[in-house]
Amino acid sequence: MSTVSASIPVLQWAASRAWLSDTELEKRFRKWPLWLKGEASPTLKQLEDFARLTHTPFGYFFLPDPPELTLPVPDFRTHRDNHLREPSTALLDTIYLCQQRQEWFREYALIQGLQPLRFVGSATISDDPDAVAAQMRQELSLSVAECQALPTWTDALRQLIAKAEEAGVLVMATSIVGSNSHRKLDAQEFRGFAFTDNVAPLIFLNAADSKAAQMFTLAHELAHIWLAESGLSNPEAGVIPELQIERWCNHVAAELLVPKKELHNAHDPGIPVEKEMHRLARFFKVSTLVVLRRLFEAGFIDRATMNQCYQEELDRILSLEKRKSPGGDFYRTLGARTGKRFARAILFSTLEGHTLFRDAFRLLGVRKSATFYEAAHELGVMP
Repeated sequence: MSTVSASIPVLQWAASRAWLSDTELEKRFRKWPLWLKGEASPTLKQLEDFARLTHTPFGYFFLPDPPELTLPVPDFRTHRDNHLREPSTALLDTIYLCQQRQEWFREYALIQGLQPLRFVGSATISDDPDAVAAQMRQELSLSVAECQALPTWTDALRQLIAKAEEAGVLVMATSIVGSNSHRKLDAQEFRGFAFTDNVAPLIFLNAADSKAAQMFTLAHELAHIWLAESGLSNPEAGVIPELQIERWCNHVAAELLVPKKELHNAHDPGIPVEKEMHRLARFFKVSTLVVLRRLFEAGFIDRATMNQCYQEELDRILSLEKRKSPGGDFYRTLGARTGKRFARAILFSTLEGHTLFRDAFRLLGVRKSATFYEAAHELGVMP
């Protein structure tokens, strides 16, 4: 059987970007170790299979060296491991898909005559973060009293997403690339990103992360929208970023979720930290991780206490998240994956004949007409 000479550096690069180990690849391609040594070459069929497996363009394997692929948006991540410095195929494909969705919605918004959003770019990092957070609460119609009426802080996360979309921000959250359940996103690589635009700002949340982390990420990315600064982020409530813009966005996010004035009024210094953080989390309907950060910033606990409690609580939350069963109602996850604002717009446009079904299927990640119509029904676009 004839073989093809594939570039060894590109083979190694493609495997690394797809986070596939030599052991995994050897199970799929018996001569994988020999390919890397130049002692054997793949067949055309094997190379095509390898290209699909690693989501690498076939032509790349005939280049002498791997191409330099860079992120199409600013990278604000800090505290990253070395192996994450080059973006994975999953991350790049997610960014490209969201850019296509944003481009489609921008054209739709202009056709519909939607007005530019006044809050996009309304702040600068020289502004007082607490004052900007107050402006955001007003624009999003958020109140501590309203959050207190919700059953859990996960309901508060859903409410914050809904408020952001009502204000005009596209919010998308998923743990996979598009609708491909076999291509998982890694929360260690990134937690979210924001694409600014005056009529179609977009926020993406990596749903592979814990629900607790997603809430802080959403608030952080909203701050990016207020700055009109697109970028990829890895915000953590308990970490002080190296970049000034990320420190500012974290400050705004924390104040947005737990206002300083209300925290001082609600805090009981007589209760041990371990119990107090849970009480305040229930009070403000936020995660205990955000509460710990706010207790530290308000001077109620020292850094050593915050660091210890933060790590212990993070481990506990991640353990609980792993026990939950995956999946859920397809149409509900579709609304989260693409954002209800975007999904309803493209469903409506397609049914009116302004958007091709082919384009709608691609951007929504559906394959069948029956699924499309059922989604339109479930999302209230048609009876």
